[in-house]
Amino acid sequence: MVSAVRGATVALENSQEAIWQATAELLQEIVAKNAIVKDEVVAAFFTMTPDLDAAYPAYAARRLGWTDVPLLGAQETPVPGMPARMVRVLLQIERPERARLTPVYLRGTIALRPDLAP
Repeated sequence: MVSAVRGATVALENSQEAIWQATAELLQEIVAKNAIVKDEVVAAFFTMTPDLDAAYPAYAARRLGWTDVPLLGAQETPVPGMPARMVRVLLQIERPERARLTPVYLRGTIALRPDLAP
């Protein structure tokens, strides 16, 4: 059974290292909160706001060892009021039963989903 979980964060600046650091932090938090094993990850889809163009967020997943996971990235459509320097991810996870997964919103991105605020 395939389930999905979302997450978002903000890179501190538009630099390769800042994008990779923010993305790695986000992925590690999603994995920890949901007890995800790397072999359960079916695919990861990344988006980033137009003000981030120094690096692909998906490369952070490769640096974490996700070498056999299909990854895709896209740039988001600019929308008034969207957070600056934002990276989002949608992870597809395969488990024997449908999983109730916890989304992760870091660095102020909870405003995207205030209904999920703690």
